Amino acid sequence: MNLPSRFSVLPICLFIAACSNSPTPPQSGLQAPAAWQGQTARPDQPLLQQDWWQQFSSAPLNQLIEQARRNNFDLAAAAARIRQAQASAVIAGAPLLPEVKFDLDGSRQHLLHGKGFDQLDTSNSERTSTSFNTRLSASYEIDFWGGKAAAHDSALFALDASRYDRQTVELTLLSGVANSYLQSLALAEQVRIAELNLANAHDVLRLVQTRYDSGSATALELAQQRSLVAGQARQVPLFQQQLQEARITLATLLGEPVQELTPIQESIDTVRWPEIGSGVPSELLSRRPDIAAAEARLAAAQANVQVARAAMLPSLTLGANLGSGDDTFADLLRSPFYTLTAGLAAPIFNNGRLRAERDKARAQQEELLESYRASIIAGFADVEKALNGISGVDQQRQWQDQEVEQAQIAFTLSENRYRAGAETLLTVLETQRTLYQAQDQQAQLRLARLQGSVALYKALGGGWRL
Repeated sequence: MNLPSRFSVLPICLFIAACSNSPTPPQSGLQAPAAWQGQTARPDQPLLQQDWWQQFSSAPLNQLIEQARRNNFDLAAAAARIRQAQASAVIAGAPLLPEVKFDLDGSRQHLLHGKGFDQLDTSNSERTSTSFNTRLSASYEIDFWGGKAAAHDSALFALDASRYDRQTVELTLLSGVANSYLQSLALAEQVRIAELNLANAHDVLRLVQTRYDSGSATALELAQQRSLVAGQARQVPLFQQQLQEARITLATLLGEPVQELTPIQESIDTVRWPEIGSGVPSELLSRRPDIAAAEARLAAAQANVQVARAAMLPSLTLGANLGSGDDTFADLLRSPFYTLTAGLAAPIFNNGRLRAERDKARAQQEELLESYRASIIAGFADVEKALNGISGVDQQRQWQDQEVEQAQIAFTLSENRYRAGAETLLTVLETQRTLYQAQDQQAQLRLARLQGSVALYKALGGGWRL
């Protein structure tokens, strides 16, 4: 065998490796329902857009979203994990091609005293020995059983999973920013309502105090109104505390101290909720990055089973060396030589280790299959809950608006009648409480409706596509 015929073997080896079977895409075995049970979207409603947060028509929210995408630490960590997976994929794919090395070295031996011995290149007559050599070597393990290719496939699937994980982190982050901002707006509105009702309570207290001073009201009525004023006053710092906590949470998501967070300059009444087309359940598998990540991990586990099986079979390694050497550096390339090697290794006894590794890979595949199925079912449930929540809130809001309107009328009438002496203070107190509770509930329902849209965007994948 000569050198050119030896190197012609390498393309054949690469061709054999390329013909190895790749793992087939995993199947969950689950049947998606034909339609959502809580379907409220019309067919003419637009499907999800990638920049879904812009559909709320809130410029401050858009700015906060972009800031979170730039500065959030969890998102930056997820991007670093992608780079790690990319490097791992390169490492896993390296054995698919021959490894080539180049060596250049020189040595010098000098016998200090004595006669020397056989392992030395020097002797009593030639006490100094100098040598130079260079070598170009190539080695390649033929991937007969597809184990190397499967390992590369597994790393590529893991890379896909890390990319989908980053999308999941981003979707969770952006929905968290939207929810925290909307909650801040709602709490700011509740603070405004509480302060307004406190002012109304003070107005009624002054009226009761005037009637008490004139002998038209009792001490009991005065104490009752003072108690109501105290209760209303207590609500203001409570909502202010909750508002500050929501702002701290928002600042954390933005990756900055709360002191640098811009004060709220928007009313929750100006934020609108968009109409969202939810599509059909079967489309969810291509919309949710967490489901795509689970599918990619399952595919990686299938490839790992093939890797474990290949490890139980013999392996053939080929090698070639082309070198030259001499006693002087100037004559380094005048004595070329080549060496061809081939090695066959087969496992004989390992106390069941390789078989156990294969069984472990199979068990991991089964585990990830169940996780994949669970992520699909959880995705269906998230959408159903979001649709059901939106439907329920919409029905409540229709009646809540009427409740606020009528409560305002009742309070105004009772206050006027009390001024005229035609109504008792008890009625005024009751209408005050009813109005305050109705207004507070109205703000909470508006927040719930906005957050319901955010939840539906998140459940549908936020406009992400596989």
